[in-house]
Amino acid sequence: MRLEARFAWLPTPFRSLMLFCVWLLLNNSLSAGHIILGLLLAIVIPLATQPFRTKQPLILKPGLAIRHLFLVLYDIITANVQVALLILGPTKRLKPGFVKVPLDLSHSMPITILASTVSLTPGTVSAEVYPWRESLPDGDKPEKRYLLIHVLNLEDEKALIQTIKQRYEAPLKEIFEC
Repeated sequence: MRLEARFAWLPTPFRSLMLFCVWLLLNNSLSAGHIILGLLLAIVIPLATQPFRTKQPLILKPGLAIRHLFLVLYDIITANVQVALLILGPTKRLKPGFVKVPLDLSHSMPITILASTVSLTPGTVSAEVYPWRESLPDGDKPEKRYLLIHVLNLEDEKALIQTIKQRYEAPLKEIFEC
């Protein structure tokens, strides 16, 4: 049975759980009335807002997602040290530049996570995803998408593209299976 069909009456179970817990915490009560009203709101609010949400791919490998999170945190820490050393050294040696990374991802959520990951890592900033077309007319082939990245010190463009694709994009493709 598909996960979506199993939770049709509860489209976002984690959000519902969070709403229920926040309701109880805000009321500072575990009375039967607050529990019943919290459960009712935790079911009704996600159902009422469902038509306004864009359908996103599900995280199918949460263990890999957690491992990827720790990898990104490690990269942020090491990149901070590298950027500090670059900035404290002679700035004439810096070679800033833009890199166009071809994307294999197709859904907006994984692309957004990839762009955020690149921006969170010191020394790089994602500038744009292009072309950006969510829906295509019937029969149109999707255009190849690229992530435009500004790099503080660009030494080897091909190596940077390979690193981003293998270290960040490949796990995201596996986590979301897209």
